[in-house]
Amino acid sequence: MAASSPAFIHPAQASTWGETTGQTPHTAHHAAKHAKTRYTQASLQCVPFARANSGIALKGNAVNWWNSAAGVYERGSRPEAGAVLNFRATGQMRLGHVAVVTAVLSSREIEIDHANWSRFGATHGNISRAMRVVDVSANNDWSAVRVELGHTGDFGAVYPTYGFIYDRPDHGAMVANTLTQLHPTVERPALAADEVAEAPLPRMVTPASLEVDAPEHSLR
Repeated sequence: MAASSPAFIHPAQASTWGETTGQTPHTAHHAAKHAKTRYTQASLQCVPFARANSGIALKGNAVNWWNSAAGVYERGSRPEAGAVLNFRATGQMRLGHVAVVTAVLSSREIEIDHANWSRFGATHGNISRAMRVVDVSANNDWSAVRVELGHTGDFGAVYPTYGFIYDRPDHGAMVANTLTQLHPTVERPALAADEVAEAPLPRMVTPASLEVDAPEHSLR
């Protein structure tokens, strides 16, 4: 998704997006998990939101973050709280996407906060918090994921990703996913009737065989 003006939003301004003043990006999701609503109406693109909530000071469209991080920020396939999950571009998401990891539930399941991920009945630019994401890659390397559809317990289409970008210097080697090989809490749940726009794939996939059935997320 495209970067929008201003180019950088300081984390101290997070209250604009419904955060409690004084909370850090890594602790704010706990309050959000117990809130009555997990969507705020502030309009924001995914890039400035991820930058402000992760400390990773990359610019440009989300699809370019992975290559831009090379030599600057460490990257890899191990999920960590505070890291940015970088989605690849697809036919329906031409500018890519970035989301901030707020909790690691297992080697195959995390929670994220992100902006401008359209959902059924939502306006573009909404901020979604404590959304579950499951890794459905064959090798547990987070190269293919499914994102929860609005805290329904249902998950959408498979999206290809580059992996995670960490807020620490690049040491020239990718971080492997060494977490215990656990299955996600919910594996390929059935979709609700009003979420048929994001139909699940019937099997585990690898990037080479990935087919994406996703709604339009190429928002500027």
